[in-house]
Amino acid sequence: MADAPALGRARAYGLLSWMWIRSSMAYRTSFVILLTSSFAITFLDFAAILIMFASVDRLGGFSVSEVAFLYGSTSLALGFADLFGGSLDRVGARVRDGSLDAMLLRPVPTLVQIMADQFAIRRLGRVLQAVLVFGWALATADIGWTWDRVLLVPAMLVCGTAIFLAILVLAGAFQVLASDAADVGNAFTYGGNTMLQYPLTIYPTEVVRAVTFVVPVAFVNWYPALHILDRADPLNLPTWWQFASPLAAAVMCGVAAMCWRAALRHYRSTGS
Repeated sequence: MADAPALGRARAYGLLSWMWIRSSMAYRTSFVILLTSSFAITFLDFAAILIMFASVDRLGGFSVSEVAFLYGSTSLALGFADLFGGSLDRVGARVRDGSLDAMLLRPVPTLVQIMADQFAIRRLGRVLQAVLVFGWALATADIGWTWDRVLLVPAMLVCGTAIFLAILVLAGAFQVLASDAADVGNAFTYGGNTMLQYPLTIYPTEVVRAVTFVVPVAFVNWYPALHILDRADPLNLPTWWQFASPLAAAVMCGVAAMCWRAALRHYRSTGS
């Protein structure tokens, strides 16, 4: 993958994804049903938050609009990561049935093939739902907009997507070696997303430290949100940590790339 130009990898990903999109659109009724179902199922998570706020005014010191900000930002990041790389959770199945061997022989980077394979446009349902919640949060939350806060919003979403994608790649690399460990990645992607939908002030300090220094999912939305919403950091870290999401994303992506290459080097064919 390192030898192929980035533009060539992007073009290959686009062509493979477009093939699956065209296949999905051949059955438009089924596509609409799946898209609507995805939207409705993910909305249930936010409905639970609204029900909770029917009984309380604040959660961990955050208002309903501020929690919606957290919910929408992490859901958007995971939604885009799942849209672009959700197929990585099937790496273990490809190892077991031998289809990974065929991908290794093709003149397209293996990671690109896996990420684009069976590209599911129906996953846009999660993204659309998150867009609506996030848009409502931006419109109703009491945010003192400054130029740095405005720029931090798109940076947060891009870096959050990159962090979740890196975790998906890391989980895929682990599956190359373990072959049956899809739930390990889900624990950090979907599990991390569920945690980040709520203020980290409701969790023990040890948990906050773990998602900051061990698996840095807190940089998906928590630290940028502290600056955007003008909130104090429960760990009392320096202010610049609230702007460190690009650094965390770069480190995670670098580690993921190294682990993926190492996993492929140590891969042994199933012989099937």
